[in-house]
Amino acid sequence: MSFSTSFKKEILIGLIGLAILIAIPFLTSSRVTLDFVIRLAAFGIFATSLNILVGYGGMVSFGHAMFFGGGAYAYGLLMQKTGVSIPVAILGAIVFSGLLGLVIGAICVRLKEIYFSFLTLAFQMLIHSVIITWSSLTGGDQGLMGGIPRTPFWGINLGNTTNLYWFACVIGVVCLLIMRYILQSPYGYTLRMVRDNADRARFLGIDVWRVKLYAFILSACFASIGGVIMAMFVSGAFPEFSYWTMSGEAVFMIMMGGLHAFIGPVVGAGLLLMFNDIISRTTEYHGLALGIIVLVFALGFKRGITDFVVQAWNTITRKGAQS
Repeated sequence: MSFSTSFKKEILIGLIGLAILIAIPFLTSSRVTLDFVIRLAAFGIFATSLNILVGYGGMVSFGHAMFFGGGAYAYGLLMQKTGVSIPVAILGAIVFSGLLGLVIGAICVRLKEIYFSFLTLAFQMLIHSVIITWSSLTGGDQGLMGGIPRTPFWGINLGNTTNLYWFACVIGVVCLLIMRYILQSPYGYTLRMVRDNADRARFLGIDVWRVKLYAFILSACFASIGGVIMAMFVSGAFPEFSYWTMSGEAVFMIMMGGLHAFIGPVVGAGLLLMFNDIISRTTEYHGLALGIIVLVFALGFKRGITDFVVQAWNTITRKGAQS
C-alpha cells in the first residue's frame, strides 16, 4: 500500500472522527462533556507533539511545557496588546514558539540522553522564571490580567462554549493529521533512523543534528497550538502552563497512552484528564492517587495501553494465521 493511499484512509478516519465530535453538542447539552473535549484537544496536541521527540526521535524532553506556555502567552499578549485577529494571533504564537524552539533546540540536540533531558528542563525553568518576574508584561504569578479578548473568528463567536468546542475539535484533528503526515513522510522515517542508529545515519550522509533540530522545532510549534487552545478555553495564560509539572503530565500521557501507536498520546491525555477529574472530586490525596494509577500502568501493562492492545492484537492474529 502506497504512502498516499494509506494517508487518504487516515484522512477519512480523521474526518469520521471529527463528524462524530461535531455531532456531540446536538446529542447532549452537558457543559462537562464539552469542556472535557476542549481540554482533550489542547492536551492531545501537546502530548502528541512531545511524542515526536520521545517516541519518534528518541529525545526525552523534560521541558516541553515551555512551548505550551509560550504559545498561550504569545497568543494572549498579541490579542491584548495589539488587537490583531485570532488567525494572526495564532500564527504569531506558532512563530514565537518555533523561533524559541530553534534557539533552544540548536543547543539541546547536540547532547545525548540524560544531558538533553535536563538541559531542556533547565531552559523550561528559565522561561518560567522570566514569566514570573516580568510581571509588567505577563502579570507575574497572577497570569495575564483582564482576560483574553474573544473577538469573532471569521464571524464565529468563540466566547460561546459550543463554538469554541467545534473550533478546538477542528484544530485538534487537523493538527493530528498534519503530524501524522510528517511522521509517515520520508523525513519521519529519517528521524526514526537517527533514533535507532545515529552513527549509521551519519555514515549514510544524513545531517543528524539538522534532523533532530527540525523535530524539535516542529514539536515546539504544535505544542504552542495546544497552549493557544487552552488559553482560549480559560480566557487567560498562567505560569502553571510552563511549569515543570505540566511537562511531567505530558510525559505521563505518553507513558499511559503508548509511545509506538500514533494515537497513543491522545488516549493517554484522555485517561489522565479523566483520572484527574475523578480524583479531584473524590479525594484530597490527589498526588498519591494519581501516582498509584501511573504505577499500575507502568508495572501492570509495562507499556502504554495502546502499545499493549496493538501487541495483543498482533499476537492473536499471528496465532490465527498459523493455525
